Amino acid sequence: MATKRDYYEILGLTKTATAAEIKSAYRKMALKFHPDRNKEKDAEEKFKEINEAYQVLSDAKKKQAYDQFGHAAFDPASGFAGGNPFAGGFQQGPFTWSYSSASGGNPFAGFSRGAGSGQGGAAGFDFEDPFELFESIFGGAGFGRQRRPRYSLTVNFMDAVKGSEKEVEIGGKRRKIKIPAGASDGTRIRFDEFDVTIDVKPDERFKRDGYDLYQDYHISFTTAALGGTAEVPTIEGQLKLKIRPGTQSHTLVRLRGEGVQHLQRQGKGDLYVRLIVYVPAKLSKEQKQVLEELADLG
Repeated sequence: MATKRDYYEILGLTKTATAAEIKSAYRKMALKFHPDRNKEKDAEEKFKEINEAYQVLSDAKKKQAYDQFGHAAFDPASGFAGGNPFAGGFQQGPFTWSYSSASGGNPFAGFSRGAGSGQGGAAGFDFEDPFELFESIFGGAGFGRQRRPRYSLTVNFMDAVKGSEKEVEIGGKRRKIKIPAGASDGTRIRFDEFDVTIDVKPDERFKRDGYDLYQDYHISFTTAALGGTAEVPTIEGQLKLKIRPGTQSHTLVRLRGEGVQHLQRQGKGDLYVRLIVYVPAKLSKEQKQVLEELADLG
Protein backbone atom coordinates (compact mmCIF):
# COMPACT_ATOMS: atom_id res chain seq x y z
CA MET A 1 0.00 0.00 0.00
CA ALA A 2 2.93 2.34 0.67
CA THR A 3 3.95 2.32 -2.99
CA LYS A 4 0.63 3.70 -4.21
CA ARG A 5 0.55 7.35 -5.24
CA ASP A 6 -1.97 9.71 -3.71
CA TYR A 7 -5.14 9.74 -5.84
CA TYR A 8 -5.43 13.53 -5.66
CA GLU A 9 -1.79 13.88 -6.76
CA ILE A 10 -2.43 11.57 -9.73
CA LEU A 11 -5.19 13.85 -11.01
CA GLY A 12 -3.36 17.04 -10.04
CA LEU A 13 -5.97 18.01 -7.45
CA THR A 14 -6.31 18.88 -3.79
CA LYS A 15 -8.73 17.40 -1.26
CA THR A 16 -11.00 20.43 -1.65
CA ALA A 17 -11.70 19.58 -5.31
CA THR A 18 -15.37 19.54 -6.28
CA ALA A 19 -17.05 16.73 -8.22
CA ALA A 20 -16.95 18.86 -11.37
CA GLU A 21 -13.23 19.55 -10.91
CA ILE A 22 -12.53 15.84 -10.39
CA LYS A 23 -14.38 14.92 -13.58
CA SER A 24 -12.67 17.68 -15.56
CA ALA A 25 -9.21 16.67 -14.35
CA TYR A 26 -9.93 13.03 -15.12
CA ARG A 27 -11.01 13.75 -18.67
CA LYS A 28 -7.92 15.88 -19.27
CA MET A 29 -5.54 13.25 -17.91
CA ALA A 30 -7.33 10.37 -19.66
CA LEU A 31 -7.01 12.16 -22.99
CA LYS A 32 -3.32 12.79 -22.38
CA PHE A 33 -2.34 9.26 -21.41
CA HIS A 34 -4.76 7.08 -23.36
CA PRO A 35 -2.56 4.30 -24.86
CA ASP A 36 -4.10 4.71 -28.31
CA ARG A 37 -3.01 8.33 -28.32
CA ASN A 38 0.10 8.39 -26.16
CA LYS A 39 2.87 6.03 -27.33
CA GLU A 40 5.13 6.45 -24.31
CA LYS A 41 6.09 3.20 -22.59
CA ASP A 42 4.42 4.07 -19.32
CA ALA A 43 1.25 5.57 -20.86
CA GLU A 44 -0.88 2.45 -20.30
CA GLU A 45 0.21 2.16 -16.67
CA LYS A 46 -0.51 5.84 -16.05
CA PHE A 47 -3.90 5.47 -17.76
CA LYS A 48 -4.83 2.63 -15.40
CA GLU A 49 -3.60 4.68 -12.44
CA ILE A 50 -5.70 7.67 -13.54
CA ASN A 51 -8.82 5.51 -13.86
CA GLU A 52 -8.26 3.90 -10.47
CA ALA A 53 -8.00 7.33 -8.88
CA TYR A 54 -11.17 8.51 -10.63
CA GLN A 55 -13.19 5.47 -9.56
CA VAL A 56 -12.53 6.33 -5.93
CA LEU A 57 -12.72 10.13 -6.01
CA SER A 58 -15.86 10.25 -8.20
CA ASP A 59 -17.78 8.05 -5.74
CA ALA A 60 -18.86 9.99 -2.66
CA LYS A 61 -18.66 7.03 -0.26
CA LYS A 62 -15.32 5.76 -1.56
CA LYS A 63 -13.93 9.30 -1.52
CA GLN A 64 -15.01 9.78 2.10
CA ALA A 65 -13.33 6.50 3.08
CA TYR A 66 -10.16 7.43 1.19
CA ASP A 67 -10.04 10.91 2.73
CA GLN A 68 -10.26 9.34 6.18
CA PHE A 69 -8.08 6.24 5.85
CA GLY A 70 -6.12 6.64 2.63
CA HIS A 71 -5.34 3.53 0.56
CA ALA A 72 -5.80 1.37 3.65
CA ALA A 73 -9.56 1.87 3.30
CA PHE A 74 -9.52 -0.52 0.33
CA ASP A 75 -6.95 -3.02 1.57
CA PRO A 76 -8.68 -6.20 2.86
CA ALA A 77 -5.69 -6.85 5.10
CA SER A 78 -6.21 -3.56 6.92
CA GLY A 79 -9.47 -4.68 8.50
CA PHE A 80 -11.51 -1.74 7.25
CA ALA A 81 -15.09 -2.54 6.19
CA GLY A 82 -14.69 -0.80 2.85
CA GLY A 83 -12.80 -3.64 1.24
CA ASN A 84 -11.34 -3.40 -2.22
CA PRO A 85 -13.53 -1.30 -4.55
CA PHE A 86 -11.85 -2.88 -7.55
CA ALA A 87 -12.52 -6.51 -6.61
CA GLY A 88 -13.97 -8.53 -9.43
CA GLY A 89 -12.32 -6.54 -12.22
CA PHE A 90 -11.21 -3.04 -13.02
CA GLN A 91 -13.47 -0.73 -14.99
CA GLN A 92 -11.94 2.08 -17.01
CA GLY A 93 -13.45 5.02 -15.13
CA PRO A 94 -16.77 5.87 -16.77
CA PHE A 95 -15.75 3.91 -19.88
CA THR A 96 -17.85 0.81 -19.33
CA TRP A 97 -19.85 0.10 -22.44
CA SER A 98 -21.11 -2.54 -24.85
CA TYR A 99 -22.51 -2.43 -28.34
CA SER A 100 -25.61 -3.94 -29.87
CA SER A 101 -27.49 -3.45 -33.09
CA ALA A 102 -30.37 -0.99 -33.28
CA SER A 103 -32.78 -3.86 -33.71
CA GLY A 104 -32.69 -5.02 -30.13
CA GLY A 105 -31.17 -4.77 -26.66
CA ASN A 106 -29.91 -1.82 -24.72
CA PRO A 107 -26.84 -0.34 -26.49
CA PHE A 108 -25.65 1.01 -23.16
CA ALA A 109 -25.87 -2.13 -21.02
CA GLY A 110 -23.70 -1.76 -17.95
CA PHE A 111 -23.49 1.98 -18.42
CA SER A 112 -26.99 3.43 -18.72
CA ARG A 113 -30.08 2.69 -16.71
CA GLY A 114 -33.70 2.77 -17.76
CA ALA A 115 -35.33 3.02 -21.15
CA GLY A 116 -38.17 4.85 -22.73
CA SER A 117 -39.91 4.18 -25.98
CA GLY A 118 -40.50 6.37 -28.95
CA GLN A 119 -41.47 6.06 -32.56
CA GLY A 120 -37.80 5.87 -33.45
CA GLY A 121 -37.12 2.72 -31.40
CA ALA A 122 -35.63 1.99 -27.99
CA ALA A 123 -34.16 4.82 -25.95
CA GLY A 124 -31.72 4.86 -23.03
CA PHE A 125 -29.79 7.62 -21.32
CA ASP A 126 -26.09 8.27 -20.63
CA PHE A 127 -24.57 9.44 -17.37
CA GLU A 128 -20.98 10.25 -18.37
CA ASP A 129 -21.26 10.39 -22.17
CA PRO A 130 -17.94 8.55 -22.71
CA PHE A 131 -18.08 8.67 -26.50
CA GLU A 132 -17.40 12.39 -26.52
CA LEU A 133 -13.99 11.70 -25.01
CA PHE A 134 -13.26 8.87 -27.43
CA GLU A 135 -14.37 11.00 -30.37
CA SER A 136 -11.72 13.52 -29.27
CA ILE A 137 -9.10 10.75 -29.17
CA PHE A 138 -9.98 9.11 -32.45
CA GLY A 139 -10.90 12.19 -34.42
CA GLY A 140 -14.62 11.42 -34.49
CA ALA A 141 -14.16 7.84 -35.63
CA GLY A 142 -15.41 6.41 -32.36
CA PHE A 143 -14.27 2.84 -33.20
CA GLY A 144 -16.05 2.96 -36.52
CA ARG A 145 -19.18 4.70 -35.26
CA GLN A 146 -20.59 7.33 -37.53
CA ARG A 147 -21.50 10.62 -35.91
CA ARG A 148 -25.18 10.57 -35.00
CA PRO A 149 -27.60 13.48 -35.36
CA ARG A 150 -28.08 15.23 -32.05
CA TYR A 151 -30.97 17.45 -30.96
CA SER A 152 -31.38 19.49 -27.79
CA LEU A 153 -34.49 19.65 -25.66
CA THR A 154 -34.94 22.38 -23.04
CA VAL A 155 -36.98 21.39 -19.99
CA ASN A 156 -37.99 23.06 -16.75
CA PHE A 157 -36.03 22.34 -13.58
CA MET A 158 -38.83 20.32 -11.98
CA ASP A 159 -39.42 18.28 -15.15
CA ALA A 160 -35.79 17.20 -14.96
CA VAL A 161 -35.49 16.41 -11.25
CA LYS A 162 -38.87 14.66 -10.96
CA GLY A 163 -39.06 13.14 -14.45
CA SER A 164 -41.56 13.86 -17.17
CA GLU A 165 -42.62 13.00 -20.71
CA LYS A 166 -42.44 15.42 -23.62
CA GLU A 167 -43.84 15.19 -27.12
CA VAL A 168 -41.64 16.76 -29.79
CA GLU A 169 -41.38 16.79 -33.56
CA ILE A 170 -38.15 15.43 -35.05
CA GLY A 171 -37.70 14.71 -38.73
CA GLY A 172 -41.34 15.45 -39.40
CA LYS A 173 -42.52 12.83 -36.89
CA ARG A 174 -44.10 13.28 -33.47
CA ARG A 175 -42.07 11.47 -30.85
CA LYS A 176 -42.43 11.02 -27.09
CA ILE A 177 -39.30 11.71 -25.08
CA LYS A 178 -39.23 10.29 -21.56
CA ILE A 179 -37.14 12.47 -19.24
CA PRO A 180 -35.74 10.30 -16.41
CA ALA A 181 -36.05 11.60 -12.87
CA GLY A 182 -32.73 13.12 -11.89
CA ALA A 183 -31.76 14.27 -15.39
CA SER A 184 -29.39 17.22 -15.56
CA ASP A 185 -27.74 19.41 -18.15
CA GLY A 186 -26.09 17.14 -20.72
CA THR A 187 -28.09 13.99 -19.99
CA ARG A 188 -28.33 12.27 -23.35
CA ILE A 189 -31.32 10.17 -24.42
CA ARG A 190 -30.47 7.80 -27.25
CA PHE A 191 -32.80 6.60 -29.98
CA ASP A 192 -31.93 4.31 -32.86
CA GLU A 193 -31.41 7.14 -35.34
CA PHE A 194 -30.41 10.13 -33.17
CA ASP A 195 -29.58 11.50 -29.72
CA VAL A 196 -31.45 14.08 -27.66
CA THR A 197 -29.45 16.15 -25.16
CA ILE A 198 -31.30 17.66 -22.23
CA ASP A 199 -30.84 21.33 -21.32
CA VAL A 200 -32.31 22.23 -17.92
CA LYS A 201 -33.58 25.72 -17.11
CA PRO A 202 -32.32 27.14 -13.80
CA ASP A 203 -34.74 27.41 -10.90
CA GLU A 204 -35.32 30.60 -8.92
CA ARG A 205 -35.46 28.82 -5.57
CA PHE A 206 -33.28 25.73 -5.78
CA LYS A 207 -29.65 25.50 -6.83
CA ARG A 208 -28.36 22.08 -7.82
CA ASP A 209 -24.95 20.49 -7.25
CA GLY A 210 -24.94 16.91 -8.49
CA TYR A 211 -27.87 15.26 -6.71
CA ASP A 212 -27.89 17.75 -3.81
CA LEU A 213 -30.05 20.88 -3.71
CA TYR A 214 -29.41 24.20 -1.98
CA GLN A 215 -31.77 27.03 -1.10
CA ASP A 216 -31.82 30.20 0.99
CA TYR A 217 -34.66 30.58 3.47
CA HIS A 218 -35.27 33.81 5.40
CA ILE A 219 -36.38 33.78 9.02
CA SER A 220 -37.21 36.68 11.33
CA PHE A 221 -34.89 37.90 14.04
CA THR A 222 -37.34 36.80 16.73
CA THR A 223 -37.59 33.28 15.27
CA ALA A 224 -33.80 33.05 15.15
CA ALA A 225 -33.48 34.24 18.74
CA LEU A 226 -36.41 32.40 20.32
CA GLY A 227 -36.75 29.39 18.03
CA GLY A 228 -39.84 28.15 16.25
CA THR A 229 -40.90 26.32 13.11
CA ALA A 230 -40.75 27.19 9.43
CA GLU A 231 -42.51 25.80 6.36
CA VAL A 232 -39.61 25.05 4.05
CA PRO A 233 -40.33 24.21 0.41
CA THR A 234 -38.87 21.02 -1.06
CA ILE A 235 -39.29 19.50 -4.51
CA GLU A 236 -42.03 17.30 -3.05
CA GLY A 237 -43.88 20.05 -1.16
CA GLN A 238 -43.71 21.95 2.13
CA LEU A 239 -41.76 20.52 5.05
CA LYS A 240 -41.85 21.69 8.67
CA LEU A 241 -38.39 22.61 9.93
CA LYS A 242 -37.66 23.21 13.59
CA ILE A 243 -35.61 26.35 14.21
CA ARG A 244 -33.45 26.13 17.32
CA PRO A 245 -33.27 29.10 19.70
CA GLY A 246 -30.16 31.17 19.05
CA THR A 247 -29.85 30.20 15.40
CA GLN A 248 -27.23 32.33 13.68
CA SER A 249 -27.69 33.81 10.23
CA HIS A 250 -26.39 31.62 7.37
CA THR A 251 -26.71 28.45 9.44
CA LEU A 252 -26.84 25.49 7.03
CA VAL A 253 -29.40 22.74 7.75
CA ARG A 254 -29.15 19.38 5.97
CA LEU A 255 -32.37 17.56 5.10
CA ARG A 256 -31.38 14.02 4.15
CA GLY A 257 -33.10 12.42 1.19
CA GLU A 258 -34.87 15.61 0.09
CA GLY A 259 -32.64 16.16 -2.93
CA VAL A 260 -32.65 14.75 -6.47
CA GLN A 261 -33.26 11.12 -7.42
CA HIS A 262 -30.06 9.30 -8.43
CA LEU A 263 -29.95 8.12 -12.03
CA GLN A 264 -27.64 5.17 -11.45
CA ARG A 265 -29.00 3.80 -8.21
CA GLN A 266 -31.82 4.10 -5.71
CA GLY A 267 -31.95 6.93 -3.25
CA LYS A 268 -31.83 10.70 -3.38
CA GLY A 269 -29.38 13.45 -2.61
CA ASP A 270 -29.87 15.93 0.21
CA LEU A 271 -31.41 19.38 0.50
CA TYR A 272 -29.33 22.04 2.23
CA VAL A 273 -31.27 24.99 3.63
CA ARG A 274 -29.31 28.13 4.47
CA LEU A 275 -31.17 30.07 7.13
CA ILE A 276 -30.74 33.79 6.67
CA VAL A 277 -31.92 36.12 9.43
CA TYR A 278 -34.01 38.88 7.89
CA VAL A 279 -33.26 42.40 9.12
CA PRO A 280 -36.04 44.84 8.18
CA ALA A 281 -34.93 48.02 6.44
CA LYS A 282 -37.51 50.07 8.34
CA LEU A 283 -38.82 49.67 11.88
CA SER A 284 -41.93 51.04 13.50
CA LYS A 285 -41.66 53.21 16.58
CA GLU A 286 -42.75 50.34 18.79
CA GLN A 287 -40.21 47.95 17.22
CA LYS A 288 -37.40 50.43 17.74
CA GLN A 289 -38.40 50.85 21.36
CA VAL A 290 -38.36 47.11 21.99
CA LEU A 291 -34.95 46.73 20.36
CA GLU A 292 -33.54 49.64 22.33
CA GLU A 293 -34.78 48.00 25.54
CA LEU A 294 -33.16 44.77 24.42
CA ALA A 295 -29.89 46.59 23.76
CA ASP A 296 -30.00 48.09 27.24
CA LEU A 297 -30.35 44.59 28.66
CA GLY A 298 -27.15 43.56 26.84
